[in-house]
Amino acid sequence: MDLILLFFIFTLAGFLGFELIAKVPSQLHTPLMSGSNAISGITIVGALIAAGADDGSWVTTVLGTAAVTLAMINVVGGYFVTDRMLGMFKKKDTKPARKEGSS
Repeated sequence: MDLILLFFIFTLAGFLGFELIAKVPSQLHTPLMSGSNAISGITIVGALIAAGADDGSWVTTVLGTAAVTLAMINVVGGYFVTDRMLGMFKKKDTKPARKEGSS
């Protein structure tokens, strides 16, 4: 593909992504993050394919390995953040703890 066309697609995807995320209400951020983690899991598969491509170029291997590493950081971090956000919605125990030996 032509470099200008690839740059146009990248710019359009970035603009649309920003506009869509900016319009999401705060109640939907947790489900949206869970969905984006699933999509990042799919990118790991593509990155593994790119890293394992046997085309004789070391650049492909290096970029594929970097893509796997960054996608894994994104997925693991996203799941930790999602778990923490969901923990905020759990009910807290409102009864004070009773001490042993008190009457």
